[in-house]
Amino acid sequence: MSHEFRPGEVISYPYLWAWQQQRGETEGRKQRPVCVVIAIRSASDGNTHLALLGVTTQPPQTGRAALEIPEIERKRAGLSDLKQCWIMADEYNYDIVERSWYLEPDQDILGRFSKSFMVKIARLFAEARGRTGRVNRLD
Repeated sequence: MSHEFRPGEVISYPYLWAWQQQRGETEGRKQRPVCVVIAIRSASDGNTHLALLGVTTQPPQTGRAALEIPEIERKRAGLSDLKQCWIMADEYNYDIVERSWYLEPDQDILGRFSKSFMVKIARLFAEARGRTGRVNRLD
């Protein structure tokens, strides 16, 4: 049975940071938790388009759009082994599930953020998209 990706889910993914892409890298260096912030199934071809936000244990640099993930949300997302982490909202990876080298339709999820925390993430993501528009395409 195929998994339908939904906003708020946290999965493992080889996230490519913008600074890595600027250096000419084309793939993320390691599997890391990411949050599905947008999941849209195209009516024209049936493919599932995802926008993925990276989670990091490194404190964000000044000026970056990031949210520290509270302990309860870390637990919900399957990240309770991390003492402190942030979700970066000013860059994202774009991938198409059915064409991806990195995603499987039956892929397990690590966990899921609450709806109220996802509202905060989505709001910050929308604000950051209006300012930076950074995207790392992996399709």
